Amino acid sequence: MTDAPIGVFDSGVGGLTVARAIIDQLPRESIRYVGDTVHSPYGPKPIADVRRYALEVMDDLVELGVKALVIACNTASSAVLRDARERYEQAYGIPVVEVIQPAARAAVKQTRTGRIGVIGTVGTITSRAYEDAFAVASDVSLTLAACPRFVEFVEAGDTSSPELREVAAGYLDPIRAADVDTLVLGCTHYPLMSAAIQYVMGPDVTLVSSAEETANDVYRRLVEHGLERTSTTAPTYSFESTGDDEDGFLRLARRFLGPEIVRVGHLETGAITLPRGRA
Repeated sequence: MTDAPIGVFDSGVGGLTVARAIIDQLPRESIRYVGDTVHSPYGPKPIADVRRYALEVMDDLVELGVKALVIACNTASSAVLRDARERYEQAYGIPVVEVIQPAARAAVKQTRTGRIGVIGTVGTITSRAYEDAFAVASDVSLTLAACPRFVEFVEAGDTSSPELREVAAGYLDPIRAADVDTLVLGCTHYPLMSAAIQYVMGPDVTLVSSAEETANDVYRRLVEHGLERTSTTAPTYSFESTGDDEDGFLRLARRFLGPEIVRVGHLETGAITLPRGRA
């Protein structure tokens, strides 16, 4: 089991920012990544639908033999974390790592003034998951804004156009007005357009992504469960999408992640029903 891959999933290519951090920090570990492109984007969808999509992908990853699960999507983390930990950690002993708490921790470390902004999908912002994550930091003032079109821009391969900057300026107006010094990129797609966001926010605002902190959490959970990879052979990296456009996913994934992606396979979700526990 220790040589099994880490399962990472997102609604599309955004979770590759988390996969990249895991590869960089844990270079001996194998990765199995799924982009649920047939249901992308998750952000505007009803929370019950997001929960169902996420559980279908994770059921498939567990059946395919992953040793840990990383929910590399803020919307899915807010929708399904409690269910996922009951379904996989308690029933199967498979650790589940999410991206919201790591981002909140990183922002608290970074802020100098205590004024923190959070941007995310409609689903993430309305879930109030970030308010809950920052609740223990009593000296923090939060300003939140939904940025529903950002994922569409990234999935289309547009991370820097004039149209994107114009849309970003409108979304980020309330964040700038709050005079924040730290901005949480509360969607794993957003680091892929960080240059445009930084341009709009100005050089004095620190942008925080959950990717590195999430990779730290993955390492911690592997150590706690005795799941560190012991093989001396090279790790393997597998990338799959649930939609029909594997070539389009491959082009974006290579651009955003790099040469680790050689090909993209197809995964049909919902085809596997897990029993409630292992024998």
